[in-house]
Amino acid sequence: MPSNEQRREAAKRKLERQLANRAERARKRRIIGVVSTVVGVVAVVGLVYWLANIGDDPMASPAAQTSQPNTSPETPATIPTDLAAAPKRPTPLPAEVNCEYPADSGKPASKPVQAPPSASISAEGTVDATIATSAGNVKVTLDRALAPCTVNSFLSLAKQGYFNDTTCHRMTTTESLQVLQCGDPTATGSGGPGYTFDDEVFPELKYGRGILAMANAGKNPATNKGTNGSQFFIVYGNAELPPDYSAFGTISAEDLQVVDSIAKAGHDGSMNPSPGGGKPVRPVVITDVAVAS
Repeated sequence: MPSNEQRREAAKRKLERQLANRAERARKRRIIGVVSTVVGVVAVVGLVYWLANIGDDPMASPAAQTSQPNTSPETPATIPTDLAAAPKRPTPLPAEVNCEYPADSGKPASKPVQAPPSASISAEGTVDATIATSAGNVKVTLDRALAPCTVNSFLSLAKQGYFNDTTCHRMTTTESLQVLQCGDPTATGSGGPGYTFDDEVFPELKYGRGILAMANAGKNPATNKGTNGSQFFIVYGNAELPPDYSAFGTISAEDLQVVDSIAKAGHDGSMNPSPGGGKPVRPVVITDVAVAS
């Protein structure tokens, strides 16, 4: 028969074991809680990153999502030498068309400028213009029969000096997209003339070396109309794009050599992964756009 002293010792040891078990269970719960919190934070960060990088338009004109510039330039592996065929409409337009240039709600002009005339705009013939840049002159042939409202807007902006002293803010160098994008006085990708106009496209439209086309932000969801403004891009190589960008002119092989030299210097990768590309390492400033009389 155990004595009172033995019973007290046994009870004491039992209590100590219970307290130790409780402490161990509490320690395990704390570890599980910390691990769960860390896993949850990682999952949320991953979801935010995924949401921020889906559905991007490769030629969108709004401000790009930017990252830190690369320390080494990204240059094209190769640049095609053959010019793309100049686009032609499968069905010609009438000799004159009417255009619409409504004010871009909530987005004033990045530089003082007037909207172009809109009535009885010619849809015939071509116009030569010279884009003078800090890297050299690039002569372009604007095709009214291809995109009369686009040509009309470009000529109006050029004659008003809108493009003067503006920086070409984006270049891409991948095998599927090789373009130089210009026409934004803010050099951010979000600037425009304070008005927009509809796309002038057709299903057969293709892009390639030597094509001049408009950048845009897709369709305006409120009006289902295009969002063209002042930003344009020069295709110096490949451009695997859907027919959603108004092509309005061409550049000769000789003048593309200026753009090639800019491309070979590369870009800083500051717009990767979305919309892609970055600022040209060799700065390109448009000093003037002269229109042949």
